[in-house]
Amino acid sequence: MTTVFLSGSRAISHLNDLIRGRIRNMTGQGFRIIIGDANGADKALQIYLSEIDYRNVNVYCAGSKCRNNIGNWEVKQVQTDPNLKGRAFYTQKDLQMAGEADFGFVLWDGKSAGSINNVFELLKRKKSVVVYFSKTKTFINISLPHQLNDLLDACNEADFRSIDKKVNVNRNMKELEAAQQGAFNL
Repeated sequence: MTTVFLSGSRAISHLNDLIRGRIRNMTGQGFRIIIGDANGADKALQIYLSEIDYRNVNVYCAGSKCRNNIGNWEVKQVQTDPNLKGRAFYTQKDLQMAGEADFGFVLWDGKSAGSINNVFELLKRKKSVVVYFSKTKTFINISLPHQLNDLLDACNEADFRSIDKKVNVNRNMKELEAAQQGAFNL
């Protein structure tokens, strides 16, 4: 069964018809959907999945309590280091989802470092990602480093600096390119 990791920016709290159509394509094919429990895109996606009564969903939560589980789906508790705080704490859950997914679907506002980190983690595992870029209202298929680089080039300079400060784009790009090169060693 195909598993898709849904994620996105906390600033995205509403789904348009384009996004809903993509979700209907996934649910129509019976994909297993794994999703986090954050406010914003995670919650908006959960609301829509609940509205259409889709049951093949697992909600991943870090720590002892789920922040959102709109459809009362099965919960996957991810053990995290209790000394971690903020984004580092929740990244542990995202890493597990990236490992379990076959591909990703990310709603990105052009500013969220966490969403871009999820794209990096999926690509490092040689998994493709469809990114909905809310600034242009377009879907971008990403499976190679240069495609992610092109997407990051669409950020304004201040947003890119903020993302880079949080996820170290250069280091992640080097790791991604090394992972891609490893795929071609014969």
